[in-house]
Amino acid sequence: VNCAAIPEPLLESELFGHVKGAFTGAVRHHKGLVAEAHRSSLFLDEIGELPLSLQVKLLRVLQSQEFHRIGDDHDIRVDVRLVTATNKDLDRAVASGAFRQDLFYRINVFPVALPALRQRKEDIPLLAHHFLLKHREKVGKRTEGFTPEAMARLMAYHWPGNVRELENKVHHALVLAQGEYIRPDEVQLELSPTAPAPVLDLARPFRDLKREVVESFEREYARELLRAHRGNLAAAARQARIDRKNLWSLVK
Repeated sequence: VNCAAIPEPLLESELFGHVKGAFTGAVRHHKGLVAEAHRSSLFLDEIGELPLSLQVKLLRVLQSQEFHRIGDDHDIRVDVRLVTATNKDLDRAVASGAFRQDLFYRINVFPVALPALRQRKEDIPLLAHHFLLKHREKVGKRTEGFTPEAMARLMAYHWPGNVRELENKVHHALVLAQGEYIRPDEVQLELSPTAPAPVLDLARPFRDLKREVVESFEREYARELLRAHRGNLAAAARQARIDRKNLWSLVK
């Protein structure tokens, strides 16, 4: 369930259900998705958009495995595994009062941090091909893939919009594609000055070029990693799966 995609007045009914006659338009009983997920899993995307009133109700489900439908006079017990996702900084939302601290602790039992696409560029070829297969039937093309130059263009981009932006750009390239493979001029990207396409000086020694690329990557990776964890070296080392001493040496 995408919590941001459903209007707030409908979201409570969608999640927790209602009984017939509970409000105008409630012409039948509605079980609700929390009850539907009994003895299984419920995935709440964009949980940072959940209204405070529903945060209280969801917290009760997690604490006592109980809730009641709109207009009902008795509680329903459920056994649900809750999985949540958000692109918001929930620590900041808790500090501002937009998200309940007790609910945050309940859903933050096993956090999984997903790095930005620019930090895992090795995923771009697989994702781009997946989106090509997903959209080519809609577009009416039999495009098979990308030329090496087109893929290099995708790899050079900094992807501020992450995976959703990549899907959009692949879809756009499919619309423009004229041949069996997508060409670089059909990949419409704005390569900003902060993320230029790499230009290799082949007159320089291989080792020098490689050292510069590696050092640039290490600087950007360490900077973004520490920014994501607000300077917490231990948490950053756990995400990067490297020893904290090695990370500290890299940072220095």
